[in-house]
Amino acid sequence: MSITVFERVRIIDPSRGIDEVGAVVVDGRKIVAAGKAALNQGAPEGATVVDCAGKAIIPGLIDGRVFIGEPGGEHRETIASASVAAAAGGVTSIVMMPDTDPVIDNVALVEFVLRTAKDTAIVNVFPAAAITKGLDGREMTEFGLLREAGAVAFTDGRHTISSALVMRRALTYARDFGATIVHETQDADLGSSGVMNEGLYASWLGLSGIPREAESIPLERDLALARLTRGSYHAAKISTAMAANAITRAKADGATVTSGVAIHNLSLNENDVGEYRTFFRLTPPLRAEEDRLAMIEAVRDGTIDIIVSSHDPQDVDTKRLPFADAAAGAIGLETLLGAALRLYHNGDVPLLRLIETLSTAPAKLFGLPGGTLKPGAVADLALVDLDEPWIVSESGIRSRSKNTCFEGARLQGKVLQTLVAGRTVFSA
Repeated sequence: MSITVFERVRIIDPSRGIDEVGAVVVDGRKIVAAGKAALNQGAPEGATVVDCAGKAIIPGLIDGRVFIGEPGGEHRETIASASVAAAAGGVTSIVMMPDTDPVIDNVALVEFVLRTAKDTAIVNVFPAAAITKGLDGREMTEFGLLREAGAVAFTDGRHTISSALVMRRALTYARDFGATIVHETQDADLGSSGVMNEGLYASWLGLSGIPREAESIPLERDLALARLTRGSYHAAKISTAMAANAITRAKADGATVTSGVAIHNLSLNENDVGEYRTFFRLTPPLRAEEDRLAMIEAVRDGTIDIIVSSHDPQDVDTKRLPFADAAAGAIGLETLLGAALRLYHNGDVPLLRLIETLSTAPAKLFGLPGGTLKPGAVADLALVDLDEPWIVSESGIRSRSKNTCFEGARLQGKVLQTLVAGRTVFSA
């Protein structure tokens, strides 16, 4: 086994509350030491020593919400291409959504994802299985068999389950199998015809809006059911102060509830739609500035547990359309860290807390390895320059689809090297 020593590096490990300069020692697949005292006995004999002065090592990011085309939409993204994009962004594990064709709603499809990932992916890929067959919101899938096959959570992806009875049963069954229900909430009646945030700006553009209540009404129902069933519930992507307040109340009541936010809703607001820029048509939509600021506060105070890319590749044919007709979604694996670091550089969120939401917290939420630099842990990590500026350009995007919200954006914080189980999978 080869030994690599990253010395004089800033070590940021939320799992141990560490932010200090020291060394990280990787032996084969494992981290054997990480901290300011890691080299008290000197570097191991024969080790490769890398001087990382001015750089930082963080646990590899774990992206809890990634849409991939394979199977059925390989022209948009394959498991292999998504993994390459992830590695370039310092993401070492992704939780794959079941919105594929066919839907990941049976054991054979879970096994297909795991087998394909093992053969073609350079990062860890963990499938989430559908709550209902065909994502139709009615007939539940076989939670026990899917869990045993390797599903790490249950979700209907982009779809909101309208039936309270189905959601109650899902929370109950998931509880019995030690799993989490992950749900994106948008009331079909209130939000189905909308294409951006409801408000004055939507009126100026002549576009139908999605009110905040479209998110909060089904969310409040779900939180009540989580209290009733004592099931584990994760609000996939909240975007409004109203939703954050509901999560705060549920946590105070002792419900087993967590929440996530897409990086877009922390970095952008409805004004970024500009003159019908379809790459900014997203679900949930970009909200008003006061909601964006509320999301930042919710990350800072722990109301929001994880930040996700909500990577959702769409091809040119579905985006180069009138705004109201364009598909919703944007890629985000490669820009997740750089966009998130804006919150640190602006003084909005402390660095340890920020990295926690991107690595340690999602590892805990989904029961995954990683999210830590403690000795004995698998060596999933990223070497980054927290201050290096770079510009997002279409030519540099590794994803098969190029529908990024950050084209031309100046970001600060660049991934230099990504390791998965001790093996370098990306090097700048």
